[in-house]
Amino acid sequence: MRGTEFAELQAFVTVAGRGSFVRAAEELQISPSALSQVIRNLERRMGVRLLNRTTRRVALTEAGARLLARLQPALAEIGAAVADAASLSDRPSGRLKVHAQRQASRQFLEPYYREFSDHYPEVQLDVVADDTVVELVAGGFDVAIRLGELLEQDMVGLRLGPALRQIAAASPDYIARFGKPETPADLHAHRCINWRWPGQIHPYRWEFSREGRWFSVAVDGPLIVNDQRIALEAALDGVGITFWLEDQIQPYVRAGKLVPLLEDWCEAFPGFFLCYPRQRETLASLRAFVDFLRERCAS
Repeated sequence: MRGTEFAELQAFVTVAGRGSFVRAAEELQISPSALSQVIRNLERRMGVRLLNRTTRRVALTEAGARLLARLQPALAEIGAAVADAASLSDRPSGRLKVHAQRQASRQFLEPYYREFSDHYPEVQLDVVADDTVVELVAGGFDVAIRLGELLEQDMVGLRLGPALRQIAAASPDYIARFGKPETPADLHAHRCINWRWPGQIHPYRWEFSREGRWFSVAVDGPLIVNDQRIALEAALDGVGITFWLEDQIQPYVRAGKLVPLLEDWCEAFPGFFLCYPRQRETLASLRAFVDFLRERCAS
């Protein structure tokens, strides 16, 4: 296989994975028009259309879906083989691909970028921060930071930070107008601000616990968002009740801008974990990254 053919296949997998020529082009560090030409060359060489393009999205054809299913594990294995060979060097260097949920990125990565780069100037962190649940190896990532409940099987997991707790909260203005819910069931009569996980059709069901038994409640209200920060701002503005991490809500509680609700129904749960495939442990840049975060963030 010539180098250009391999690059075309890598470009196709990236576009399929990101669902967008613009986002894929950013990851590959080329222009969207150049990337589009690469895919057209691949389709012309193969004699079959791989992607259906619209102004809003990119979708796989049947041929594209079949090609992707065969390519992902093959490219992941190639990446692992290259990483394994590079790991023979004891000096951390090269690119390390990191996937992190947004809150995890803000808490465990953003405060330490400068310090890490000063310690390891030859390591380039390639960070994707979003709440999409991706398969680590198939997505081409070396390491991820995600909630414990989202850990993949056969992954090494290192707990970062303390346990977490989600609580409901509303502004004093909202409570003056609509009152307080006394139980999670009362939320059905309230205006709740919903949040949807990326890639999911239905909004997230709020999770509560009583005497060790966890259960979820589907709430309704005037607003559905895909970013918890938007939900928090809406709650501060009196739109409705939000449900988010207690440590993110507490500053507004102390300032008198939000009132915590249903606290007796809100239990702690394991928080964020650093996870990576066991076969990547020999990668020097990964070892450096793991040790760095363990010293600063492990609980």
